[in-house]
Amino acid sequence: MVSIPKVAAVSRSMLLGLMLCLMAPVAAAQGLPRAKSPEAVGLSGERLQRLTETFKAEISRGTMPGAVLLVARRGQVAYYEAMGLRDPQTSDAMPADAIFWLASMTKPLVSVATLMLVEEGRLALTDPVSRYLPEFKGAQVGVERKDAGGQTVLALEPAKREMTIQDLMRHTAGLTYGQFGEKTLVKREYDKARIGSPELTAPEFITQLAKLPLAHQPGSTWEYSVAIDVLGRVLEVIHGQDLDRVLRERIAKPLRLQDMGFFVPSAHHSRMAAPFIDKATGRRLFTRDVSKPPRRYGGGGGMVGTASDYVRFCQMLLNGGELDGVRLLSKNTVALMTANHLPQNIAYVPPFFLHGPAVPSPAAGQGWGLGFVVRTEQGLNPLHGSVGEYYWNGAGGTAFWVDPKEQLIVVMMVQAPAQQRLRALMRALVHQAIVN
Repeated sequence: MVSIPKVAAVSRSMLLGLMLCLMAPVAAAQGLPRAKSPEAVGLSGERLQRLTETFKAEISRGTMPGAVLLVARRGQVAYYEAMGLRDPQTSDAMPADAIFWLASMTKPLVSVATLMLVEEGRLALTDPVSRYLPEFKGAQVGVERKDAGGQTVLALEPAKREMTIQDLMRHTAGLTYGQFGEKTLVKREYDKARIGSPELTAPEFITQLAKLPLAHQPGSTWEYSVAIDVLGRVLEVIHGQDLDRVLRERIAKPLRLQDMGFFVPSAHHSRMAAPFIDKATGRRLFTRDVSKPPRRYGGGGGMVGTASDYVRFCQMLLNGGELDGVRLLSKNTVALMTANHLPQNIAYVPPFFLHGPAVPSPAAGQGWGLGFVVRTEQGLNPLHGSVGEYYWNGAGGTAFWVDPKEQLIVVMMVQAPAQQRLRALMRALVHQAIVN
């Protein structure tokens, strides 16, 4: 007689386990729990439909092959839509779990991994970079001057101080990107050294870079740069592992970011989102090959992932460093990360693809934290948003932003470069849907 309730209890347990197994892939696919409705988290489902209509219209115009858009509020997914084509060459429809090249959306993950080391006492933000990469000891600054014949030449002067880990994280280390913007003499040296070459290994990259002059005195100028690539190498040296393994073990695995890494395994190539073909060259509009492991794991822009992966990473930050019982950072460290770290008197040299609303300057009501732009003032920036929000974009078309005031996370996954207008449209359309 006692065996019947035991069997029933076992059956109920097995049934519950089966239900959890069936629910797990759904939860993983959307990254966070699904809201019962947009209205349940203070969003208008009817107004969110404008987002779908607008992006489908842009796809029809040929702005991009397709998109995956995700809006989460109060820890729940309220909007998650895939539209258009995953690959315009095959006409495959865009799946919600499409894998995108994240480009510079890699930088916040490297920054979080760095701050984890700070919390463990293995690194200090005030440490000189040369403590971990001695190649940078004695770095000099390149200065353009006129010679006796009136020609502009590159002279060298000592750095007034060494670049620090904080400088790397806030792009004030004196480094630059050789391929962007006005071709200064320092940037021409970057080109000659082939700093951006995918053929360089991580040690080779550092060796080549450290031989070049700095573009600015450390701490004097904000210029978007290879600084996070250097930071990624610092992490490799401290951990004694390559950056792919560091980020997988320290961030992706504990947060259950299933597709986050530096390449797409062959079993998932059918989920890779692809850009248009350039009719002039017959090649993809950008040529970052994420189908196989690269020679160097670039901390500044090498990772891939899905919208559902990235929203979990963002929710961890929004929660003050914790998600689903896993804590990566303390709330105080997240507060430090999301504060403005740029001095008032700093100079700005934004690259050509950063202009207007995206520049981290007081004129745009923004600054730079330890890994991304942070909004410091309301009313100066033409884009919707709140003071205290933080965000960044990827050169391949991806974007995210986190708005603590509204408890809002938005992830835009597109593989079409130079999409400033799309990002502006998405901001306006998400914010007009907030009704509570």
